[in-house]
Amino acid sequence: MSETTKSTVPFRGGGFIPGTQRWAPWLAFAAIIGSWETASRLGWLPPLFMPAPSEVVSALHQLLIDGKLVTHIAASLQRIVSGWLIGSMAGVAIGFLMGIFVLARSVGLPVVSALFPIPKIALLPLFILWFGIGEPSKVATIALGVFFPTVVSAFSAVDNVPRNLIRMAQSFGLSTRMIVFKVILPGAMPGILAGFRISTSIALILVVAAEMIGTQVGIGAFVLAAGNLMQIDQLIAGVVLLSVLGLTVSALLGLIEKTVLRWR
Repeated sequence: MSETTKSTVPFRGGGFIPGTQRWAPWLAFAAIIGSWETASRLGWLPPLFMPAPSEVVSALHQLLIDGKLVTHIAASLQRIVSGWLIGSMAGVAIGFLMGIFVLARSVGLPVVSALFPIPKIALLPLFILWFGIGEPSKVATIALGVFFPTVVSAFSAVDNVPRNLIRMAQSFGLSTRMIVFKVILPGAMPGILAGFRISTSIALILVVAAEMIGTQVGIGAFVLAAGNLMQIDQLIAGVVLLSVLGLTVSALLGLIEKTVLRWR
């Protein structure tokens, strides 16, 4: 009998391995900013409508020296945090109820499906009539915009918890409270945290839109004023602030996920 040789088949599924290259985003940002700066210096981009990154950095530095940068960021952050906390807490609570109780699901799903598509910024004039032109109307707009995606993510996360785990917990005689906190909540947490990433982005969008109406302080008000005065370097500086704020929030949520989901 001839001996059969077994050849090792190389693994070719590298593209399916989850992971990140830490240097890749920095290289991408450097390439984009470098290309932008080069095009501006060569005159390929009109400086009136697309100033160079160095001019944007200079505008940010001037805003930092004047103290306006801190003032605008603090005002926007206060509105975002207040609206996001209210909308998220209410959304998680309603989503859990819809995921656990049949009656809450039967009532909640049609209502959420009917109200979710409405652009929340379109309700800002109504909130101004109800709460005045001050902070409550802006916080209410952000809270309502955060509420609906949080409800959907929380409900979907609870609904996707494996039923065999719940039945196993019931067979061991665990109380409803223990099942919720020991089985359903840990199983739903990844989906809820993923929904938080979406809701924070929505909060950033809504705070900019809300601040463009009836306020003088905030990143949205700053961007609108810079656009009206054709101060394009400051306008882009405001957009850069929003981008940095979004990256910071995403990084914080990533740390929270690593801490909360250590059991995975």
